[in-house]
Amino acid sequence: EARRQRRLLLVVVCVALLLDNMLYMVIVPIIPDYIAAMRGGGGTAGPSAPAGGNGSGGGNRSLLPARYPPASGDNEDVQIGMLFASKAMLQLLVNPLSGTLIDRVGYEAPLLAGLAVMFLSTATFAFAENYATLFAARSLQGLGSAFADTAGIALIADRYAEEPARSRALGTALACISFGSLAAPPFGGVLYEFAGKRVPFVVLACVCVLDGLLLLVLAPPGGTGARANMPVGTPIHRLMIDPYIAVVAGALATCNIPLAFLEPTIANWMKDSMGASEWEVGLTWLPAFFPHVLGVYVTVRLAAAYPHLQWFYGALGMAIIGASSCLVPACRNFGQVIIPLCGICFGIALVDTALLPTLAFLVDVRHVSVYGSVYAIADISYCVAYALGPIVAGQIVHTMGFAQLNLGMGLANVLYAPVLLFLKNVCQMKPSHSERNILLEEGPKGLYDTIKMEERKG
Repeated sequence: EARRQRRLLLVVVCVALLLDNMLYMVIVPIIPDYIAAMRGGGGTAGPSAPAGGNGSGGGNRSLLPARYPPASGDNEDVQIGMLFASKAMLQLLVNPLSGTLIDRVGYEAPLLAGLAVMFLSTATFAFAENYATLFAARSLQGLGSAFADTAGIALIADRYAEEPARSRALGTALACISFGSLAAPPFGGVLYEFAGKRVPFVVLACVCVLDGLLLLVLAPPGGTGARANMPVGTPIHRLMIDPYIAVVAGALATCNIPLAFLEPTIANWMKDSMGASEWEVGLTWLPAFFPHVLGVYVTVRLAAAYPHLQWFYGALGMAIIGASSCLVPACRNFGQVIIPLCGICFGIALVDTALLPTLAFLVDVRHVSVYGSVYAIADISYCVAYALGPIVAGQIVHTMGFAQLNLGMGLANVLYAPVLLFLKNVCQMKPSHSERNILLEEGPKGLYDTIKMEERKG
């Protein structure tokens, strides 16, 4: 029964991560026409002004009121960049607080609260009719993600306490993140074109409600009473100065910079350098889903057979990311671009799948086995990359060039890979006097210890 429950909780977390990343990427094919329609196609109001000046547009795009003031192309690009970055920026600010709160109240209540905020954000997107509302919805999503993502990953680490089950469960969650990011643009584009602007968001909102209801049935917040007797987690500022955790956090941020910086810049570069069409730009990232899943699968299998080489899998992934980033500017057609992008996603899968379980292990052996704050640090690492990407990448391309941007990102990953040698002896560490020590060596002494022992026996 305990095994079945934790599998269903894994499903709940995977759906929450899938929803978050679909909502993050679903507006990619929508937002240019969406904002153009708000401007009335350059200032022309009324139903006769189709979105983006395209008379064949579908849905109700042409019915959007002209509440967005006319703007120059450069100003519009800046506003779109700020819109994309607002989610990661607010998430970056809230994560230290959400990690501390999760450590104090448990994983289920913050996960449920995050799903509720994500539902509000999705509903706001569906009915937004001006830029300010879009910006508020995007920022609100960042608030929900700070709780849902961190609590979800921490819940997986808590329920799957032993290897290799923990690596498999976290690998499954990473695969859902990848699928959500890559499937969202075609999902949103098709529904937006043929069913209207609200339908993609309504569908995601309904799934969010169902996921929250399933969580309430499986693990009602505060239902077990275990949290009252749970040891206090290590404060997030102490985790941040742990050198091993700092090395992992730096690797997670560095390996995601190429993806975060290429997403807002590669489309214009493809159009300018190789005359790529809209469908080619739209499909550029879709094949990368398969090497990402392959990277997750390979790393999980290797970690089960050779768990002492987790640091090497991460270093290898960063080397692959660095080499792939350097190859992007050399591509001359749409088919060639897909190859280095697949390499980047394969390398990210290696790094994430190897190092996320390492964070939980470091907390187990060096601190207290409570995971909210340590995965808030991981989320901060991702947010640093994705908050800077939409704002900084375009400026770097404008001042230095697209090739220099990619060479810089590739060099950063290659130079950081040897730093992971610092983690070489992590697997040989002995547990500190933490919650796991109490359970496995001294036996249960309280309600929380007894409940955790029964869960592990189950």
